[in-house]
Amino acid sequence: MVTTSKRLVISGYYGFRNSGDEAVLKSILTALEEESQRSNVTIEPIVLSIDPEWTTSMYGVRAVHRMKLKEVREALKESDGLISGGGSLLQDATGLKSIPYYLGVIKLAQWLKKPVFIYAQGIGPVNRKFFNPMIKSVFKSCTYVSVRDEQSADYLRGLGLKWNQIHVVPDPVMGLPLPENNSSFRDQGDTPFAVEQPVHKATPMETTEAASVDQQETETFKGKHAKLPVIGVSVRFWEADRKELTAIATGLKKIAAKKTVHFRFLPFHLPDDVQASRFIMEMLGDVTSKGSEISITEDLTDPQQMLEEVSRCDLMIGMRLHSLIYAASQYVPPVGISYDPKIDQFMLRLESEPAGNTRSLDGDKLAEQVTGLLDQRSQWLKQHEDRITALKQEAREPAKQIITYLGRKG
Repeated sequence: MVTTSKRLVISGYYGFRNSGDEAVLKSILTALEEESQRSNVTIEPIVLSIDPEWTTSMYGVRAVHRMKLKEVREALKESDGLISGGGSLLQDATGLKSIPYYLGVIKLAQWLKKPVFIYAQGIGPVNRKFFNPMIKSVFKSCTYVSVRDEQSADYLRGLGLKWNQIHVVPDPVMGLPLPENNSSFRDQGDTPFAVEQPVHKATPMETTEAASVDQQETETFKGKHAKLPVIGVSVRFWEADRKELTAIATGLKKIAAKKTVHFRFLPFHLPDDVQASRFIMEMLGDVTSKGSEISITEDLTDPQQMLEEVSRCDLMIGMRLHSLIYAASQYVPPVGISYDPKIDQFMLRLESEPAGNTRSLDGDKLAEQVTGLLDQRSQWLKQHEDRITALKQEAREPAKQIITYLGRKG
């Protein structure tokens, strides 16, 4: 069988060291590589990054500066197509620049007669109506369109795209594998966390052996934290008065009053999330006097190592979307706190809902939900294992479609 090599430019929020977006990129690269191994097409990625050197060193792929028009144009000109996504690229909640930028890259590829593949994007919120005709015009000319939730699909249908033009798929990070070589907790700046921290990895539930899973998890823990459930915490600044962080701190204190636990803070966006984490940590007071533990990872940028961290948790409290996706993909119960509809939409795919939103979060209710899930973790796994396994498999669908298309083109 003759092998064909194809270059694909990948556009997204890459190189900013945001763990969630870097996980999206790693997931896309991994899916493309695995699907290409099943076909006669090999892929040479070219990533548009704010820090090309860092992206190249992190993933071993070619990268060009996303804000240098000449470099972007040359990369597209020599390519066989453009992947736009994933993530929440087309939204105006964080400013007016995102939508014109990402549509501009797509339009440039279309002017150069290159196929464009929309890869599991979350569309919206789009609050300025003048963006609607721009999005409609660009998306109608795309070769393949996939979005990560029904709300994004409904938005595009409302613009006039036909239902069979839009494919609803999971976020690509649902398919991200753990790193092949497990790393120690102290590899990337953990504070303060003992070297003997046990390796705990949540695994799918064996339907007839719930008790054996609980026993296996217990036996996996060694050393000083052997009996402490690990609660991952991923937070960010959002409300101006920090009331959501105050409510989370209240909830965590309530949890520590009922159970001896280990709160593991996992900042996804550096350095802001470190500051948000420490804001809560300072409010917790001396919960360690009753046997609980608190730690934080401050310098973790590799998405698979962050995934490994999350896999060691017994439960994940998350404001960041990808902290919840990481957790679900590793069969760790996620407790979402919504600041954006994308949190609600992801929890809905798990047939669940957030513990609350940032405007009106109740710390007591958060504590109640978390302690309940810790007590009923085995039941949660039984109820959600099949759904999560299906989502992990479906997350590779865009890569399959892209490889198939390129294979047909020869």
